[in-house]
Amino acid sequence: MSDPHPRRLTSIPREVDDHVISKYVRFAPDSGQILLFDQRMLLMHGFTLAALRQELIERLGLERTRELFTRLGYQQGMEDARRLHASEKGELERILAYGPRLREMEGFVRNQAVDHVQFNLETGDFWSDYYWESSWEAEVHLKQSGISGSPACWMMTGYATGFTTALMGRPILWREIECVAMGHARCRVIGQPLEECDDAEAHLRFLQVEDFISAPRRRGTRPAPGTGDAEVNRSLPDLIGASSSFNTVAYLIKRVAPTDATVLLTGESGVGKERFSKALHAIGPRTGKPFVSINCAAIPHELVEAELFGVEKGAFTGATVARPGRFERASGGTLFLDEISSLPLHAQGKLLRVLQEGELERVGDTQVRQVDVRIIAATNRDLRSEVEAGRFREDLFFRLNVFPVKIPPLRERREDIPLLVDAFVKRYAARFAKHIAGLTQTASEKLWAYDWPGNIRELENIIERAVILAEDNGSIDVEHLFSGGEQVPDTVLPPPPVAPHAREAEAPLADTPSRLIDGILDAGLSLAEVEALLIDAALQRTAGNLSAAARLLKLRRGQLQYRSDKRSAS
Repeated sequence: MSDPHPRRLTSIPREVDDHVISKYVRFAPDSGQILLFDQRMLLMHGFTLAALRQELIERLGLERTRELFTRLGYQQGMEDARRLHASEKGELERILAYGPRLREMEGFVRNQAVDHVQFNLETGDFWSDYYWESSWEAEVHLKQSGISGSPACWMMTGYATGFTTALMGRPILWREIECVAMGHARCRVIGQPLEECDDAEAHLRFLQVEDFISAPRRRGTRPAPGTGDAEVNRSLPDLIGASSSFNTVAYLIKRVAPTDATVLLTGESGVGKERFSKALHAIGPRTGKPFVSINCAAIPHELVEAELFGVEKGAFTGATVARPGRFERASGGTLFLDEISSLPLHAQGKLLRVLQEGELERVGDTQVRQVDVRIIAATNRDLRSEVEAGRFREDLFFRLNVFPVKIPPLRERREDIPLLVDAFVKRYAARFAKHIAGLTQTASEKLWAYDWPGNIRELENIIERAVILAEDNGSIDVEHLFSGGEQVPDTVLPPPPVAPHAREAEAPLADTPSRLIDGILDAGLSLAEVEALLIDAALQRTAGNLSAAARLLKLRRGQLQYRSDKRSAS
């Protein structure tokens, strides 16, 4: 079958105007800061980082250090790509040309294109082939460890992967096929979509900070109807991430899993608390035992005790047979109490007794039954606030809060969006027997800018909808994504960088907050007036985009909406 999308690839020019790149770099020695796209940079000794690299190899081993450095590079590439994309107003040809030059200015490597970088946003095609000369990583590795059996430019390959993945909206994997550390004359890398890499699994380890985390897998050609679900319906689905906040959670889960400690998962609705709970159970000592889940918010209050602790025949009208509760069914294994804050107070007291004593009585029975259950609780509310409001027992809170783990919302781990999107597109393309070429550039930008109030659950639903609406062999566009009443986000560009001479004329950056506070106090402004000025300024900067303004003010969108409505009412 012929390819319905011929490879109409756009080539990237090799020459880059250094003046364009240098305008984004600012030195402010009087304040002790170096800024790139308004993010703090450090000019540090290369031998210090080399010493850290070597010590990590000795302590963690070669592979774990490689994973760590590759993830760091990935996060750097993601950040640079998004900021450069905003500054250059989405001109992808220029951005892809500036990326390699930016890394050269940072002192990591000298890039020499073997051929023009080529890409096609409509089909998702991408191809790049580079020589890396004067690679800092390769030279350090060769000096410290001698000839290596595998490539050593870990941070650089991670950077290239993150940079191009952010811009293309799909995983673009860079592989080092020659390396100075292996004895080659120079390093050489190629970059292409994940699905086209025959040995992708060997290079995706950096995405798996812990063993239970899945990496995006290759997508083959059009699947046969009904064949995709078995592959994607894994016991630990979609725990994918390379962001630091996500990997922090993964690390905590891995540490507590071998124990029997009670775990309290907190975070907004839709962040994946149940999936993390299943992962925790699967890698713990009770993995072969039952995993029982109950949503406390979905059970009528009068039936909560019967559901949790079981019921004897005749205990109440309708109890025609005796049946065990969730605790007995989970005995020996794990009980996941979702939305624990919704549990009524009368049931909270009995739950506390079961947790403390390890025994229960069914409703309508006097027999005491022993249970051995590991508890994982989850909530999207602040339990301390619930305790203060009298809606949650303080003693039960302390019993549950043995090992709290906060799962970050999706908007705080945006680096993982392309990886999650790729996994969801594969899942639903297989389920619906369709071939999806990829996402358009505009669609990728909107996914990145969207505020994600429903987190990963909302992302998965939106991608499922988009796969249904998109044409077979076509690409997903904005109209396929945001057709359910969501507010399509605007692309908000940051203010232009301040020229170096203008920065020098300003007071040191470190003094700015105190100077602003002095000005506000001298002006005699009230707290309400200061808040109103900040809200107006944020809305003006973001062209009225409420979600973007909320991010500037470090608020949730609902909090900013409440403050705006309150001002309008007064």
